[in-house]
Amino acid sequence: MKRTRKRKIKIVPGDIVSIELQEGEIGYGRVLEETIAFYDAKSPPAYTVEEIVARPILFKIWVMDYAIKDGILPVIGHVELEEELLEEPLFFKKDTISGRLTIYRDSTGEEVPATIEECEDYECAAVWDPEHIVDRLVDHFAGRPNAWVESMRPR
Repeated sequence: MKRTRKRKIKIVPGDIVSIELQEGEIGYGRVLEETIAFYDAKSPPAYTVEEIVARPILFKIWVMDYAIKDGILPVIGHVELEEELLEEPLFFKKDTISGRLTIYRDSTGEEVPATIEECEDYECAAVWDPEHIVDRLVDHFAGRPNAWVESMRPR
């Protein structure tokens, strides 16, 4: 008996992905070099990929690879990355024992000491599962705080 393997989808910077939210709503992201940028766009109404990338970016985060490779975040199009989206985003880290805060650059592993106020401008260094991204986007579009984001604040 021949075994068939599910084809894994390749992750390509510039790919536009969709994410099912609730009640038929769809959110959108764009694959960057190491992260995914999620847009302030929700369907309905329907958006073209050009309209999606023209919307403001809400946040850039690391996402579990399986989300795209297994088709949980299906690729719906591709738009080459603009120069500003090629820049590596910085994140903040908080040591769980000492409480020490740093600004973190993933490509070099560099960590620079930081204050709470400085860290407020950055995402927490964490890799997100698709269901938590759904929660975050649903809460954003509903205009309410998100429990996952709040739990990772630098304070």
